[in-house]
Amino acid sequence: MHKRPIALSIALALATASGALADTATAADATQASKAMNPFFHTSPLPYQFPQFDKITNADYVPAFEEGMKQGAAEIEKIANNPEKPSFENTIVAMEKSGEILDRVSTVFYSLVGTNTNDEMQAIQAQMAPKLSAYSDAISLNEKLYARVKALYDQVDDLGLDPESKRLLERYHTDFVRAGAQLSAEDKVKVKDINSQMASLQTQFSQNVLKEVNAAAIIVDSKDDLKGMSDSDIAAAAAVAKARGMEGKYAIALLNTSGQPALDSLSNRALRERIQKASIARGSQGGEFDNREIFSKIAKLRAERAAIMGYANHAEYVLEDATAKTTDAVNEMLFGLAPAAVANAKKEAADMQKVAQAEDKNFKLEAWDWAYYAEKVRAERYAFDESQLRPYFEMNNVLENGVFYAAEKLYGLTFKKRTDLPLYHEDTSVYEVFDADGKHLALFIADMYARGNKRGGAWMNAYVSQNGLTGTTPVVANHLNVPKPPKGEPTLLTFDEVTTMFHEFGHALHGMFSNVKYPRFAGTSVPRDFVEYPSQVNEMWATDPAILSNYAKHYQTGAQIPQALLDKVQAAAQFNEGFRTTEYLAASILDQAWHQKEVEQLPDADGVLAFEAAALDEAGINFPLVPPRYRTTYFSHIIGGYSAGYYSYLWSEVLDADSVEWFKENGGLKRENGDHFRKTLLSRGGSEDAMKIFEDFRGRAPDIQPLLKRRGLTATPETE
Repeated sequence: MHKRPIALSIALALATASGALADTATAADATQASKAMNPFFHTSPLPYQFPQFDKITNADYVPAFEEGMKQGAAEIEKIANNPEKPSFENTIVAMEKSGEILDRVSTVFYSLVGTNTNDEMQAIQAQMAPKLSAYSDAISLNEKLYARVKALYDQVDDLGLDPESKRLLERYHTDFVRAGAQLSAEDKVKVKDINSQMASLQTQFSQNVLKEVNAAAIIVDSKDDLKGMSDSDIAAAAAVAKARGMEGKYAIALLNTSGQPALDSLSNRALRERIQKASIARGSQGGEFDNREIFSKIAKLRAERAAIMGYANHAEYVLEDATAKTTDAVNEMLFGLAPAAVANAKKEAADMQKVAQAEDKNFKLEAWDWAYYAEKVRAERYAFDESQLRPYFEMNNVLENGVFYAAEKLYGLTFKKRTDLPLYHEDTSVYEVFDADGKHLALFIADMYARGNKRGGAWMNAYVSQNGLTGTTPVVANHLNVPKPPKGEPTLLTFDEVTTMFHEFGHALHGMFSNVKYPRFAGTSVPRDFVEYPSQVNEMWATDPAILSNYAKHYQTGAQIPQALLDKVQAAAQFNEGFRTTEYLAASILDQAWHQKEVEQLPDADGVLAFEAAALDEAGINFPLVPPRYRTTYFSHIIGGYSAGYYSYLWSEVLDADSVEWFKENGGLKRENGDHFRKTLLSRGGSEDAMKIFEDFRGRAPDIQPLLKRRGLTATPETE
């Protein structure tokens, strides 16, 4: 409920901090010296308040959390017990300014837990989770504090506030109410207990997913079994095996999705089956990483909390504060698109079955065959496969001459690599970003390679967010999970990885262009089903002719990608779209199924997989050849910030597809178009209602037709 995702019990924080104080002068001196040395106790002296990664150690985190909670608790108590009449400045603005140390340590710690963790950090994460949850509850359930906020909220129209300040007050009131400020004392105790349990369980779930991904690598004894994989991928598999003490063997590491990259090239069908089955079995086979019981407990706790709050289920609670507003709206979209998606996937399967039969008349297509035979169909139909593209997509060239170049043409930005700032990992790079007028805008961290201590997927985070209250400017980071090639080899991207790089930089732009007064509204602080929209729009520049011609060049010869090959890529734009839409919808429907139930309707651990299958059956999307993009037991999105919100990508894509049409209608890659998008949308963060912001940019409400056209879902599905 606090302006940032931090937490821990006031009482516990005070007790812990006071218990750490010694009576002797020597101990007091040591404590002061320790504080002076801890990088989190002071604002970073580096440009843009860039984190002092070279000075931060694991030993700094717990003291900083404890001191941050102690100071934050004292600040909140001072606000709550202020004898002066509540005012916007002494209550709302005071809360916005509170928690500086805790904000600093939380931001860095949880960012690094995702991208560069270790055993000690994971232990700290587990230790702090329930404490931070309790700290947050102590703020959001503080009766005196809420009374001050409510007193202001009840007279909001008489306070003479500017629009952003008025929205800030309204959002604080909403946050308090949704956290349980209006509950009875008994129910507040229940909510605190539930939040504490969930914090620990969610941490355990996410750590299990990461650990099992590393533990579940597929070990291959012979290079002959890797036929079809590129030489660089085989070398990478050998390097992974060597790092695990198995020199002479090959290790195929798993990613967090159900599908795995190796499946599109391996000709060894038995190995493909091993990889696919290992991937989709994660978290459900017993042993130390089994997540079934953990997930069941989390789902039930969420449902119980929603009931206490007065909602029918957790999804209803979540969606009320999203742009979708209701479960009916989400269900209508998901269930409405499912029949066409599955029909398209079945047509795609039939085409692949024909290719498979041409090789072996007794062959029956299975899930582990899809990616492999999809590439064969693509090659047959469009006379190219993905491997032909990769030599033109060298990673640094895509970033600097593609992603950055598009931002230069559209927004006037320029970029300069910084080598004078400390890095948290040698594989990362830092760029300074300058605005069109030459002024300093932001720092950007690029962290593109996969590693064993980095969570899967791709994401953006802010180490420092813009706001006018404290005058900070952004430090943002993008993370991908591109397999790192052997030393000396180029990093050649797939087209999907290229698109992902443009996508994540769309989030970065949202953070860098932020121009708000209050921290609560900075950058990507928008509803979950709106946040993906600006980043999805940025994907359009990956295939813009002017941008492509600047970055899609052969890594050896420098030759531009042939136009004939580009034409084939464009012609195949909707190829395999039935699969992509079906796997995504299946995961989104699972998310809603789990979160649209009451406690008594949810299964125990032994019933988790049966519940999952029944939910997919009921939705008509249980197509065995296309598993959900994430199954329940490794669905990290919905354990984190996307609970009852995984539909957001598709919901945002409605806005994205409509916005792409606007750019096309107005001349595409032009500075005036970029300036309009920045001014009306990217710069405004959460300072106004999200759909109002969209309509200010687009000039009208969104239209779903561009999305249906993009995904090939405009035709009526065939009946069977």
